[in-house]
Amino acid sequence: MDTVKDVRAIRRIRMSKKDKTRGHADRSLIFIVLFLIVFGLIMIYSASAYSAVRSGRKADYYLMSQLRATILGLGVMAGISLCDYHKFRIFAWPAYFVSLILIALVQTPLGMTINGARRWLNLGISLQPAEVAKVGMIVFFAAYVCGNLRRVQHIRGIVNTIILAAIPSLMVYLITENLSSAIIIFAIVYTMLFVASPRSAPYIILAGALVLIAALLVFVVAHNIIPAELSYRLGRIQAWLDPEAYASGKGFQTLQALYSIGSGGTLGKGLGQSTQKLGFVPEAQNDMIFSIICEELGMFGALAVILLFVMLIYHLLMIATNAPDLFGSLLITGIMTHFSLQVLLNIAVVTNALPNTGITLPFISYGGSSSFFLLVEVGIALSVSRSIRMS
Repeated sequence: MDTVKDVRAIRRIRMSKKDKTRGHADRSLIFIVLFLIVFGLIMIYSASAYSAVRSGRKADYYLMSQLRATILGLGVMAGISLCDYHKFRIFAWPAYFVSLILIALVQTPLGMTINGARRWLNLGISLQPAEVAKVGMIVFFAAYVCGNLRRVQHIRGIVNTIILAAIPSLMVYLITENLSSAIIIFAIVYTMLFVASPRSAPYIILAGALVLIAALLVFVVAHNIIPAELSYRLGRIQAWLDPEAYASGKGFQTLQALYSIGSGGTLGKGLGQSTQKLGFVPEAQNDMIFSIICEELGMFGALAVILLFVMLIYHLLMIATNAPDLFGSLLITGIMTHFSLQVLLNIAVVTNALPNTGITLPFISYGGSSSFFLLVEVGIALSVSRSIRMS
């Protein structure tokens, strides 16, 4: 009897220790995300009220639409954060194939064209398959790499994995003509493979080759070796190199965004006081919302937003570094890559550091699908952070 009591006592001690060392969701990450969401809602209203009224809608049309998607996303985020992230592995292959099917459905009667781009599905609600694919690829390739760890350490395995990543990327580009999302999806998988593989040389060589190809493409367009008229994408590169020469066409949005940034100065004109949003910057609440932030809140406001994103990415990096296993680490690596690229590409496009391409600023630009699935990713990150035991 004494022996049984001793065993039970030892079990109670072990359980109490386990409870004490169990991790909690990263509260700082939650605070940063909530702050960005609230700030984004304020800026969406500021940037869109005029255009909404001008198009015959209520002034808060875009705000309320974004708010509904955000509330739904926060609820899903909270639910996912309480789950054991290891259970997500069973959704790996379904997530991959569902993503491909949804992308393909864009070319069916279910597809929707908004602002001249056919990238959405009408499923009772507006859904952008590229956003689903980003989350799906993160879950799928985290599970795939963990299940084929030895294979992806060899050239043949690397090539096979890259082919799997190229399929959804090419589908997004060819079917929805969304180059930025295609690049992000491929880059997410590429980074996850780089982190999981002990051999960094092949990845560095391939990345260098891609950069060289991009630089060569810019060179041939700049020197008219290949006429830019042959392709819409080449035309955008030409407008990027000399936006003033295309001020009434492809360079118009970029120039108006630059005027908006420049007129904001250090402290800005004040919240709600932008003039460029009054029909000058097209769809100011979408991809170009960072230029409105610069105009209304100045360089100070823009740097504050950038700092918040740096803090967000830093917290994701800490979670990835301290994750208890490779699967958790790869999940966070994919999420961190997604956030980093989306922020960098958006700000680079707005400031004309890169050619104009449609990409939203996380939690700040208008876009229900984008915000919802970004919150799903935050939920996954919080789930992994809960598994980190405190010493």
